[in-house]
Amino acid sequence: MISKTRKILLSAGAATALVLMAGSAFAADAPAGDVSLASPKYGTWGFDLSGMDRSVKPGDDFFKFANGKWAERTEIPSDRSRYGNFNKLRELSDNRMHAILEDAAAGKLTDPDAAKIAAGYKAFMDEAAIEKLDAKPLAPGLAEIRRVKSKDEFTVLMGKANNSGFTSLLPVGIGVDAKAPTRYAVGATNGGLGLPDRDYYLKPDFAEKKAKYEAYVAQMLTMVGWDKPAENAKAIVAFETQLAEASWTRVERRDRDKTYNPMSRAELNAFTPGFDWNRYLVAAGLPNVDRIIVSTNTAFPKVAKIYADTPLDTLKAWQAFHVADDAAPYLSKRFVDANYAFRLKELAGQPEQQVRWKRAGTFMNGALGESVGRVYVARYFPPESKAKMDALVGDVRTALHARIETLAWMGPETRARALEKLSKFTVKIAYPDTWRDYSGLQLKPNDLYGNVERSTAYEWQRVVARLNGPVDKAEWGMTPQTVNAYYNFANNEIVFPAAILQPPFFDPDADPAINYGGIGGVIGHEISHGFDDQGRKSDGDGVLRDWWTAEDATKFKAQTDRLGAQYSAFEPLPGAKVQGGLTMGENIGDNGGLSLGLDAYHASLKGKPAPVIDGLTGDQRVFLGWAQVWREKSRDEALRQQVVTDPHSPAYYRVNGTIRNVPGWYTAWDIKPGDKLYVPPEQRVNIW
Repeated sequence: MISKTRKILLSAGAATALVLMAGSAFAADAPAGDVSLASPKYGTWGFDLSGMDRSVKPGDDFFKFANGKWAERTEIPSDRSRYGNFNKLRELSDNRMHAILEDAAAGKLTDPDAAKIAAGYKAFMDEAAIEKLDAKPLAPGLAEIRRVKSKDEFTVLMGKANNSGFTSLLPVGIGVDAKAPTRYAVGATNGGLGLPDRDYYLKPDFAEKKAKYEAYVAQMLTMVGWDKPAENAKAIVAFETQLAEASWTRVERRDRDKTYNPMSRAELNAFTPGFDWNRYLVAAGLPNVDRIIVSTNTAFPKVAKIYADTPLDTLKAWQAFHVADDAAPYLSKRFVDANYAFRLKELAGQPEQQVRWKRAGTFMNGALGESVGRVYVARYFPPESKAKMDALVGDVRTALHARIETLAWMGPETRARALEKLSKFTVKIAYPDTWRDYSGLQLKPNDLYGNVERSTAYEWQRVVARLNGPVDKAEWGMTPQTVNAYYNFANNEIVFPAAILQPPFFDPDADPAINYGGIGGVIGHEISHGFDDQGRKSDGDGVLRDWWTAEDATKFKAQTDRLGAQYSAFEPLPGAKVQGGLTMGENIGDNGGLSLGLDAYHASLKGKPAPVIDGLTGDQRVFLGWAQVWREKSRDEALRQQVVTDPHSPAYYRVNGTIRNVPGWYTAWDIKPGDKLYVPPEQRVNIW
């Protein structure tokens, strides 16, 4: 929730989101009362015609045709590493959150958690108190690290990671059991890396970033007064490089079959010699757990060997660095600036740090997200949008039902089970039916770092307490003010928070074709995740099992291999190629989503001809609606990081890579052989 080491989702209950989750930001610093809190509007019928570049042939570059002028006139804000229509809505959502937080601080909220909201926000904004404390909040944790005299004691220290600021080499988490989704389970994976991915340690392309990381490690150790900072930084990076070599690739970690490996505590102790799981689980607050689902299982013995061979002093310095690195955003300005300079400026190319109130909003969204969301919904979400979304979801489900019934490559046995799964989809729209209870969480108006620690501990204790109880199917994985959507394998559910249900995705006053290309495509995307290369492995009840005939599974894989090859050929920057295997699920989601949005639009016409608006046919407007959603520009460093770490393809290819496989696009825009995006019919991939 707060730190990169705090919360793990098991493959069992993992949610596949529409875009990579990230902190939100604004284009300019301004008081809450000076910014618009109204939803945006696009043109007169839902599409911004002024953003098109009609000098570009649709068949040569549809992204530029639909968005070229927008890209020319749009500059990425200095406190952002990327900017587009998702970010524009995030700005709006955060402006609204800012207004809520300011009202809370002024005593103007009547929400049951108003005092907690006020306390959390005031603590974050109290720069004078934070500056005065400087590094003092870290003192207890650093002292505890210094007291460690053995590997067993260090193992206990790592076991406290979910309740504290510590980091673990083999972090544990609690999620829904993939093969028994009516219960929760403890899971474990390998971790310990401070760079975004193993590639940053192992590939020559990132050698410069790795060297600057070592300098950053030394800087942080110096700032907290750790001995021999330069020497220890070198040892830490060498240690993490070994961990990187032992780690699975992100493509390997996507495989839900290979990442489901239940073990007993005794089996784990034998599997990882020198790593005492008895001590570790007691320290984690899990003394009676005897079944752990191991994800990256072949990495565990390697990590245990690295742990055994690494000097205790290096491990202690490694732990001290990660404590400081994780805490830095919540400490004095010198820590905040150092953390920003490496993590955002160096790694993502973001020229300026976000102003404080924006960062406060991000923290509050993590700590008290549903309490803030309750106010957000009451103020900003029109109730009638929920009913209209229900209807749109129904249209898209009907479209997929019709497609499954007629798929040429699928046999009758798999088809029947696929239709059964579709019939069992759960839909959640806008906000939870029951809001989360934060009564056990204490936030103080003068203790930011303490609030971070208490929020982290509260979340862990919350999930531990329900470990032996039934799965809460009503729970949400995103707050209402989040501009995103997701599919959850274990619950077989699609979820659409309130903040995404506005233009350019959804506009009740827009031309229907734009809505079917926008939110219709998003709905189709999330539904398609239930049938992508990993989602298809769960049945209608969310159980991870093989319900496909071998013949149909082979036919499916042949198509996904072709899709992966298409995307792996895309190279957004020299030497930085899209990973077709990493982005497979999202590419399948886009492929199905746009096709289903188009089908649903056709069905909505009920046999009547679509109107022509500004010289554009209904089908053309559906494709423009899809392209408008993906208007985005990225800084080069952010783009390089994205292709290594993000399961989503860059926005440019979510347009051009998707439309070239949809037969209706060729008809709508009269695409012919010779056009740069033209793909012969026999080479197009149409899975769902």
